[in-house]
Amino acid sequence: MTRDITPAGSPAIGAVDEAFAEVRASFDRFCLAAGIEALGTMMEADVTAACGPRHGRDAARRAHRWGRTRGRIGFHGGKIEVERPRARGVDGREVTIPSWETAAQEDWLGRWAMNLMLINVSTRRFGRAVRLPEGDVPAPPGSGVSKSAASRRFVALSAARLADFMAADLSALDLLVVQIDGLHLGDDLVLVAAIGIDGEGNKHPLALVEGATENAATVQALLDNLVSRGLDPTVPRLFIADGAKALSKAIRRTFGSAAAIQRCQIHKARNIMERLPKEHHAPTRRVLRQAWELDDADKAEKLIRNLARRLDQQWPGVAASILEGLDEILTVVRLKLPKELRRSLACTNIAENMMGTIRRVTRNVKRWRDAGMALRWVAAGMIEANKGFRRLKAHKQLSVLRAALQAHHDRMTIKPVAHVTRAA
Repeated sequence: MTRDITPAGSPAIGAVDEAFAEVRASFDRFCLAAGIEALGTMMEADVTAACGPRHGRDAARRAHRWGRTRGRIGFHGGKIEVERPRARGVDGREVTIPSWETAAQEDWLGRWAMNLMLINVSTRRFGRAVRLPEGDVPAPPGSGVSKSAASRRFVALSAARLADFMAADLSALDLLVVQIDGLHLGDDLVLVAAIGIDGEGNKHPLALVEGATENAATVQALLDNLVSRGLDPTVPRLFIADGAKALSKAIRRTFGSAAAIQRCQIHKARNIMERLPKEHHAPTRRVLRQAWELDDADKAEKLIRNLARRLDQQWPGVAASILEGLDEILTVVRLKLPKELRRSLACTNIAENMMGTIRRVTRNVKRWRDAGMALRWVAAGMIEANKGFRRLKAHKQLSVLRAALQAHHDRMTIKPVAHVTRAA
């Protein structure tokens, strides 16, 4: 009979001592060695399940061992070589080792590359970001930490995420607000993005399209994409745009003439100020702010018309600009929304916030080669911005918006019934 001759309570030696020696030498090497050891144990278990015990004679086995080989798996943003077992089935074909397939197929490298590029680590510095220059884990040629390797992974993963983003089903989202804004990346390259707010106040990046200019055709392509993915065009919603006529035209063509459109008040004020001399800025801005803070849309419109009348003699073009789209500037006032909710929905600040994240993400890009590259980068920036979104400040008042939109829709679409005089 075999007896256990290890004294009770004595510390284990061998593997533990070697592990602690690795820790003292380099924690990186210790983690690497521990991970390889764990993966080796899992692979051996998979081989045993397929081939039976080593040197055993199991008639029911479906494969037999076929030596060992070396392969590469991801580690710390790069690749390392690992020895793995091989097995062949009774038909002579290679048998896959599930644990190895999982380790090899896991897209850690793509996620490393995308994460670092989204926080503005350039591809030239990728290798230094994932492997310490003085560290004990080497990065020889072929380890996947080069500039080109990181770039290829980012392109592949960002393209996949763009495809998923542009095909996501929107029918389950209870969207009350849709903001649309454009991002100019070059003289002949404009991206138009949409972001939605649901009934709980949560924000959702929705879609992105490219075009040469921010015209009606580009916006129409964006809206068609939203509708094709499940956005019901018959549901009353509030659309917030930056003031371009093309946006309003495309929105009304897609969602009906009764669609509630709010032009961004910040964009409107900025455009007016840019055309006026400095001495007119303060009084003009004061009148606009006063009008937008009023609860009565008729009084607000009167204030703005009076402002345009005062400026008409010296600055007729600016006066015309003030009156252009006046109804859409006061949409949130006409809907009689609470003041806090009006402030949140009277401008495209939510979309501008997202655009700020996109500009930060893409600041390392020196040249946009084509629209496909721009779409991948900007979509990645939109997804990154989504991680930091918070609920709308006035989310508790969104039920008021829902009721107001329905009342506005009913008022604009229900046709009056003509009275018929019955003959005596």
